Amino acid sequence: MDGPEASDESLLLRYAAGELAAFDLLYERHELRLWRFIFRSAPGRAVAEELMQEVWFAVAREAGRYQPTAKFTTWLYTLARNRLIDTARVTRPTVSIDAAAGDGMPLREALPDPGAATPESEAESAQQVDAIIGAVNQLPAEQREVFLLQADGELTLEEIAAVTGCSFETAKSRLRYARNKLRGVLQEYA
Repeated sequence: MDGPEASDESLLLRYAAGELAAFDLLYERHELRLWRFIFRSAPGRAVAEELMQEVWFAVAREAGRYQPTAKFTTWLYTLARNRLIDTARVTRPTVSIDAAAGDGMPLREALPDPGAATPESEAESAQQVDAIIGAVNQLPAEQREVFLLQADGELTLEEIAAVTGCSFETAKSRLRYARNKLRGVLQEYA
């Protein structure tokens, strides 16, 4: 397959063979989802931006050694996760996923809400976003990671298990526990 419909794996192999446009297609396909995962997992925007660059540099650097034994997304998110772990070892303090989004604005203010026509509905919307962010922040690290890999990375349970190095059943139970905890916290809010 050529062009936009080509598989990620074939695009990376084509890039490794010298086709620069193949890398551009890969980047376009995965930039936003990977950014969301890294941004919500990293301790701050500047660190997230640096990690994003490091991951894509690693993709470019390792393309020649890539063997399509797993999906490209599994490999990509494994690279991102490993860099996040390395960063966490160096910088222990954690930051809420409500950290500055863009121009120093909290995430709840950056989210669009076209139905918010009154100050009351805007306040309620901000409270809902705060409740969701707070609920995600309350999750244990392993559950939060699995939840964000699925929510932001759109990875399957098989891919999450491969990225995190745990069994399918462990990934499945972590996601189930995360969802149950989020549901419970959000029901309390409601």
